[in-house]
Amino acid sequence: MTDTLLNAVRRYAEAHADPAGVAGTPISGLTTIRTTSPSGLDYAISRPLACLVLQGTKQVTMGNRAFTFSAGDSLLITADVPTVSQITRASVAAPYLSLVLDLDPAVIADLAVEMKAVPIADGAPVRHEPTDAEVTDAALRLMRLIERPASVPVLCTQLVREMHYWLLAGRHGAAILHLGWPDGSVQRVTRAVAVLRAEFTQPLRVADLAAVAGMSPSAFHQHFRAVTSLSPLQFQKRLRLIEARRLMLSDGVTSSSAAFAVGYESVSQFTREYGRMFGLPPVRETKVARGNVRAA
Repeated sequence: MTDTLLNAVRRYAEAHADPAGVAGTPISGLTTIRTTSPSGLDYAISRPLACLVLQGTKQVTMGNRAFTFSAGDSLLITADVPTVSQITRASVAAPYLSLVLDLDPAVIADLAVEMKAVPIADGAPVRHEPTDAEVTDAALRLMRLIERPASVPVLCTQLVREMHYWLLAGRHGAAILHLGWPDGSVQRVTRAVAVLRAEFTQPLRVADLAAVAGMSPSAFHQHFRAVTSLSPLQFQKRLRLIEARRLMLSDGVTSSSAAFAVGYESVSQFTREYGRMFGLPPVRETKVARGNVRAA
């Protein structure tokens, strides 16, 4: 990983990062992350993405598998899957810095046709490897583009496409290719996931989600779990609990208000399910998380 890319990301992140260390860019789907201290646990259902780590260390856990990656590594997430992540090495002198690109299934599908690529079985949705030199080079040119705002609308589309190309042509290509395969199970499940993300606070029937995916309910349930590692209802529950936690931590909402805001009808049920996911009841877990933030 070249120092030039590190410096470009550092300059942008230092100028634009919000209090959480996240800085969106004028290029859709491209984000920089900067954190000056180790973090608490971050629970999410991650979207498909490529994360290039430039400095510091981060750990990501999916199920019973943990991945640790540092400067020079890329993390690839190729499906909407539940993850728990934590920045484990960062300081004011040497912040954690990374560049994140959301993977675009439409771009992948178009490239797959031109590359005459055919997906093969390559199941793990979370993986990490050393970053390919071509990916690093494309990322650097994207960051340089941002420093010349007038050029972004003219050139960013082809550079984002190029970065997708090098990801497809590299060691992660087989896994990424499934995201763009027309009418494949991943694409069908992705359509249902989009509905779940948009309407997770509402009651949803599995049969209706299966119809969105163009599958029978039984086939949909099987493919949904294979892609995301969760059942559709577990996926919705995770989205609700993660959003409730954000409301309590970031907005100071009470646990009962957060429960109703995300679609729960019973506070006691919310409290039980929150405790199972985060290890503590909502009020206690919120206090602990806030204390960790203050200590950091």
